[in-house]
Amino acid sequence: MQKTIEVNGIQIKYQSVREDDFLSLTDLAKFKTDAPDRVIERWMRNRSTIDYLTVWETLYNLDFDDNNVNQIRLESSENTFMLSPTRWVTETGAIGIFSKLGRSGGTFAHKDIAFKFASWLSVEFELYVIKEFQRLKTQEQEQLAWSAKRELAKINYHIHTDAIKENLIVPTLTVKQTSFVYANEADLLNVALFGMTAAEWRDRNMGKEGNIRDYASLRQLLVLANMESSNAEMIHDKIPQADRLVKLNQMAKRQFDVLLKTKNPLLLDLSSPNDKE
Repeated sequence: MQKTIEVNGIQIKYQSVREDDFLSLTDLAKFKTDAPDRVIERWMRNRSTIDYLTVWETLYNLDFDDNNVNQIRLESSENTFMLSPTRWVTETGAIGIFSKLGRSGGTFAHKDIAFKFASWLSVEFELYVIKEFQRLKTQEQEQLAWSAKRELAKINYHIHTDAIKENLIVPTLTVKQTSFVYANEADLLNVALFGMTAAEWRDRNMGKEGNIRDYASLRQLLVLANMESSNAEMIHDKIPQADRLVKLNQMAKRQFDVLLKTKNPLLLDLSSPNDKE
């Protein structure tokens, strides 16, 4: 799946290949020209570029065939010499760069090679590209971690609801009464963790889509997952709801104190227990 970053008004595509990021040299070249293929070939004809690509392939490509590299180096001294990505791949089995046709096609290269190309175009441009790419990758990692914690909370939600069903739901309850019991226990966690019920959050956040947990931080979701498991066990042990609320709030505060001391950058700027939305 292709994504894009924007640098100096230029949309630069990138995609994952073999669990590595490859950036579009074609898009990067648009920083200098409307004829990107020619610029890429001019860059590849440089002896220093050939040497860099050779070293990169030697390090990361076990199937790299360098038999033709010496011939390519010899030809690079000729004024008419041009080296295309396709020729480089065909004659050496390179994996660090490739070209593809189509609307979303062009020449793509591993980020190491792409940054080297950006530096050749402009050192200042290279720094902007690296900065924006790193910012976007950090954002992606944060979103991935948030999604993982959200899924963990959903899994623990089933443990929580099963405990409610087995211990708090009786056959004489109506559907409406049953729904109230589930909602009441969910709000027990909301109050212990967020300091408010779901209804109170909605009243304070008119116009927002979703619910209070959709806007939770990574730290809040991590603690919530632990709280659901603990509350399920306390329900099984027949502990009254009022007592469980006190215990869960104390648990949330303790766990937040621990997480506040973590060195994980994903958790450094997140909220504290009972923060109001």
